[in-house]
Amino acid sequence: MKAVVYKSTGSWYYVKAEDGEIYNSRIKGKFRLKGIKSTNPVAVGDHVEIDTEKKGDETIGIIKEIYDRKNYIIRKSVNLSKQTHIIAANIDLAFLLITHNNPPTSTTFIDRFLVTAEAYHIPTVLLINKVDAYSLEEFGEMKFLAELYRNIGYTCIGISAETGENIDKVKELMKDKVSVFAGHSGVGKSTLVNSIEPSLNIKTSEISEQHRQGQHTTTFAEMHELHFGGQIIDTPGIRGFGVVDIDKYSLDNYFPEFFELKTHCKFNNCIHIDEPKCAVKAALAEDEIAYSRYKSYLQILEGEEDESFRKDPYQDLR
Repeated sequence: MKAVVYKSTGSWYYVKAEDGEIYNSRIKGKFRLKGIKSTNPVAVGDHVEIDTEKKGDETIGIIKEIYDRKNYIIRKSVNLSKQTHIIAANIDLAFLLITHNNPPTSTTFIDRFLVTAEAYHIPTVLLINKVDAYSLEEFGEMKFLAELYRNIGYTCIGISAETGENIDKVKELMKDKVSVFAGHSGVGKSTLVNSIEPSLNIKTSEISEQHRQGQHTTTFAEMHELHFGGQIIDTPGIRGFGVVDIDKYSLDNYFPEFFELKTHCKFNNCIHIDEPKCAVKAALAEDEIAYSRYKSYLQILEGEEDESFRKDPYQDLR
């Protein structure tokens, strides 16, 4: 029967079947022989076909088929023996949580996530969390950041998972959708899930004062039911975000403000570095494109690693 993967622990999967039951399931061996260059051939959000069998007193599921995904969020894996890691699949809406300095979220990290979401057709909303804790200067910087991304076309909402500010706006967007929360450890993903669905009571922890980084409280991605309709996928904190398999001549398609301008470049294969009469470089010179965005574009183009924990994540905006 058909089922949806709600949790993956690497070797076992908790799936919710069409009969409403949750089955502790394992994967059939053949999936491991298909040459899937991923640390997780089955991801949370996957639609699968299962058989069931009795094992003692327990009925377990056997995943025998993975249905085609409509989309997924993927990144380079920290496990160097594999190429990629699929964070979640079959997503209607992604929320990227951003914080100023507890922990810092760099524009590099934001842009890499957005490029991947654009490439896989996943609408994304930026949530600027912990607005209740910002100084006047910090609030001004985050307001500037929000305007930068709003001008590109992204929805940005300032929220506080602690005080509940604008949580209703987030819930309204989530209703009857499969949503995913992503961001660094410590940005408040689990606190936000608890604020939206208090009955879940997901474990949270404090920020490390020494490194201004969060502790990993969500170990595995997991899908939860929402009482107002829909599901939320809570994901482990992501330290860096490696962009996967995007051709250098296609990369500008996933920067919406570049995509709008590229038809005005002299050359149709322009990659906006040294080419003459480049509309993107002209817009950059006129401050019509943010330097931070262009820098992210160059870093991805040149295959540089994500520098998500720079000392000052907003220096390129000043």
